[in-house]
Amino acid sequence: MCSILRNPKRSLSTPLLYPSSSASESGSSSNGEVLEYNPLCLSTRFEIKDVKMLGGGSKSYKLLDVISGHVGAISCLALCGEFVLSASQGKDIIVWQQPDLKQFTKFGAGEGSVKALVTVGNKIFTAHQDSRIRVWKVSRRSENVFRLVDTLPTTKDYLGKCMKQSNYVQIRRHHKKLWIEHADSISCLAVENGLIYSGSWDKTLKVWRLSDLRCLESIKAHDDAINGLISRNGIVYSASADGKIKVWERERTKNSSSNSSLHRLEGVLEGHKDVSMNAIVVSEEINENERVYGGESDGYLMGWEKEKEREWKLVVEVKAHQLAVLCLSFMGDILCSGSADKSICLWRRELLNDGLRGELCKVGVIRGHEGPIKCLQSSSNCVGGGFMLYSGSLDKSLRVWWVSKDIKDEQV
Repeated sequence: MCSILRNPKRSLSTPLLYPSSSASESGSSSNGEVLEYNPLCLSTRFEIKDVKMLGGGSKSYKLLDVISGHVGAISCLALCGEFVLSASQGKDIIVWQQPDLKQFTKFGAGEGSVKALVTVGNKIFTAHQDSRIRVWKVSRRSENVFRLVDTLPTTKDYLGKCMKQSNYVQIRRHHKKLWIEHADSISCLAVENGLIYSGSWDKTLKVWRLSDLRCLESIKAHDDAINGLISRNGIVYSASADGKIKVWERERTKNSSSNSSLHRLEGVLEGHKDVSMNAIVVSEEINENERVYGGESDGYLMGWEKEKEREWKLVVEVKAHQLAVLCLSFMGDILCSGSADKSICLWRRELLNDGLRGELCKVGVIRGHEGPIKCLQSSSNCVGGGFMLYSGSLDKSLRVWWVSKDIKDEQV
């Protein structure tokens, strides 16, 4: 167990500023919405006093805790201030409170497992197998009770479009749906600049406005199911079972409002033929060209770098795992990959003499899960010269690891 001392002086008035939402110090979001008190968004600093590790490991990474409580396999994770949120194929969502990761609350609903979740200000958005996105807020009466406040598409949005035949699209023979509706499981979510993006097995990418939860756009993005989404600096990256990562850039027209949306295809990054692209992550390295990494079902890790001519060049093609890569996470210059082979691999680009970064090198392998690694989340909180890595698995357990930021090649 990791023994961590929390700073007792925590601010209740300043929500944590997520990459997915831009809240000012006055407590208002970028879209003008006043943010209510949310216990999940406390600005809290953690300090490590001493670390007692479970089991073995190396000096560079250690197992801190193994947490159980889900009735089904863990499908997704999210970090929110001092809380960790995990969801499962058993429809339940559990909120764990640090430092000891005790269960804070549990909630859930829907006709299908939870596939993805994101936190935005005082709301939690969950994507489900029943092709719906659900919106949750903390109850005013009790801080550990979450209530369902909306479902996307909203009733207002649905009623505003259902009477017009041009709003319907053919999804299969003799069956139509409104273009604002997903026709299959929603597999991934991403949030940025007042917009939420949803990717689905129905091959479409939909764009929703956070201020009124209205669907703004539906894109026929891929030829197969969308497995992963990430949004960074106005660019959206989608990974699909068709083996491609597509790059979408947001356009603004002169007559558009600040939250209106129109995305155009800027690039197509092709992986191995007839191999599914399961996961995607964008490099966070400073002063380096933008890099996108994708994890494939054949166990390969692929990487593309954006050159000055706005062209993408394949720069990484490495056999990372024996089985499919299912998830990716970045922390600083360390890339973590989780696989169906039950392992987590740690990667770092070697530092060259001129200070630039070179090839991607494997610097560690973490083992311990008894099932495939379905999701990874890394925390930016610096703990004892390293960071916390959370892994969710089909073995129904959530594991907490400490990884050194100075990790070096250990002859793996």
